Amino acid sequence: MSEPKSNDRMEKIVSLCKRRGFIFQSSELYGGINGFWDYGPLGAELKRNVKEYWWRCMTQHRDDVVGLEASIIMHPRIWEASGHTSTFSDPMVDCKTCKGRFREDQMSSTSCPQKPSKMVSECHGEKTEARPFNLMFKTYVGPIESAENVAYLRPETAQAIFVQFKNVLEVSRQKVPFGICQIGKAFRNEINPRNFTFRSREFEQMELEVCSKPDEVGQKNGAPAENADRSAPQPNWGWNEWHKYWVEERVKWYESIGLGRDSLDFYWQKKEELAHYAKATVDILYKFPFGTQELEGIAARGDFDLSQHQKFSGKPMEYFDDEVKAKYVPHVIEPSAGVDRLILALICDAYREEQVTDEKGNAETRVVMKFHPRVAPIKVAVFPLLKNRPELVSKAVEVRNLLQPHMSVFYDEAGAIGRRYRRQDEAGTPFGVTIDFETLGEKGPELQDTVTLRERDSMAQTRVKIAELPALLLGKIR
Repeated sequence: MSEPKSNDRMEKIVSLCKRRGFIFQSSELYGGINGFWDYGPLGAELKRNVKEYWWRCMTQHRDDVVGLEASIIMHPRIWEASGHTSTFSDPMVDCKTCKGRFREDQMSSTSCPQKPSKMVSECHGEKTEARPFNLMFKTYVGPIESAENVAYLRPETAQAIFVQFKNVLEVSRQKVPFGICQIGKAFRNEINPRNFTFRSREFEQMELEVCSKPDEVGQKNGAPAENADRSAPQPNWGWNEWHKYWVEERVKWYESIGLGRDSLDFYWQKKEELAHYAKATVDILYKFPFGTQELEGIAARGDFDLSQHQKFSGKPMEYFDDEVKAKYVPHVIEPSAGVDRLILALICDAYREEQVTDEKGNAETRVVMKFHPRVAPIKVAVFPLLKNRPELVSKAVEVRNLLQPHMSVFYDEAGAIGRRYRRQDEAGTPFGVTIDFETLGEKGPELQDTVTLRERDSMAQTRVKIAELPALLLGKIR
């Protein structure tokens, strides 16, 4: 069966997200609040799996990266040093006819969006002049709402890493080059949130700041040869080598959770598009149903951030490198990924509609979420063939209890077995275990204490010994 068209496909994905408990509109009971979303039971598990795997790959699988978890509200001077209070804004315009408010770069002369989900064609109402709109959420610390007590919800997680650089360096016993990573919430008061969860006002980031030697220090004895091996970090790497290395590392990571290179695209920002401090930036893009959009940016930020905080705080951010006997402010490569965008990409990538035949020989459309087992919300579902046979139910509960310490398990005894399979297909569960009469030894002693193991993608079924299930499944979901 051919895949649905992009708009139709996105509508079906949004519907499934609510129906199966991946994503809900925040505050839906009260009519919702634009730009904010809640993750349901399946979505929360999916998101947790992605974050935990990213963290494991960044910190536990590497010796040169350590972690940080910083507060959402920080000293307001941090945002002065980073430039957010003066430059972190979008040009905003208002339509005097439809009263819509939106970003200037999303405007056209013949259309005017009143709402993110609706475009009003042929709106020729008079527009106001564009004016800057700072995207940071302002709040106050303490009981008095005064200028002295103004603070902001952080618009990114990176600045906390820079501010804590010296503390982390001292306690972690790391040496440059090394990285500091963080997963955390960030907030941007977007003028026009859109495309489901893609652009939201509250979101989560997975960011890594890799500190390295300036080129003039690290390459004083020569830069790497053009044909040098760049698969593993080398002592004489400069910012360019580190940048390309992390682009490739991040692509490999996306592949490891099921997003193949054919689903990704890359945009190397032109010189005139770069932030004033950046030497290079690569955007890793995903081909969403609503267009190819950014998942992650990997920027060579130079020494801008650490130098700015050194200037504004009056505290030294220099590192003394005893290997080269030099003091310098490290340069930084920053891979920065949006968790919520990635979750949406995984959901869009996993969604399939397939024409299959049911147990009675009738053709039907199967909706299946083909998540990589590594990130799937539920790893295995356990089914007694019939719920009115106590011996089947008892054995099924025994199998569930055997597997639960090792992985996320869903137990389901309600309805026909085919219907239960379909429910788990829509949840993206890669494996199903059915306890049937063979398990009880009623069709021969050689099959006693075996179960039917069903694979989601192929729907193939095999007999497996109960005792072998934990090791077998763990080998498939890691």
